[in-house]
Amino acid sequence: MTNSKELTTEQREELLSTLKTRFEKNMNRHVGYEWDHIQTKLEANPEKLWSLYEMERTEGEPDVIGYDGETDEYIFVDCSKESPKGRRSICYDHAALEARKQHKPENSAVMMALEMGIELLTEEQYRDLQKLGDFDLKSSSWVQTPANIRKLGGAIFCDKRYDTVFMYHNGADSYYAARGFRGMLKV
Repeated sequence: MTNSKELTTEQREELLSTLKTRFEKNMNRHVGYEWDHIQTKLEANPEKLWSLYEMERTEGEPDVIGYDGETDEYIFVDCSKESPKGRRSICYDHAALEARKQHKPENSAVMMALEMGIELLTEEQYRDLQKLGDFDLKSSSWVQTPANIRKLGGAIFCDKRYDTVFMYHNGADSYYAARGFRGMLKV
């Protein structure tokens, strides 16, 4: 994570160029949306642009996948083919991290998302993302875990195998090299 939540002019321009290129390359994810309107919203929200920079820096490849008409916000989600490389080998949340006695990972999915200013996908949002392409064919991603499961020490994650999206459970303190998390940001 960077020390400041402000991007330099160069970082901002490079990020906007990257996002625009990805947007134009993947029009199937956002049919009918216009980049100029999205860029105007991004430029008016520097804190959200910083969050997108963090999503990009950790190899999430964020892209627009929807629009919330009630709040007039575009929805960006990590669209990297596999769970973002810069967010793997982490347990689910801070409580799980603290509970580990040995071999603690460096961070947790919930804490990283909070630090980045984004939200973990819900299981439903994860399934919706999979309608736009094939994601996590070799990796998996933590998703928001219901309180009743988390209270019992568990957490849930998803992946796609055999042309099907699967939801699984694991101890919240577990972590694997191929498991990270996908985030969502509304702008």
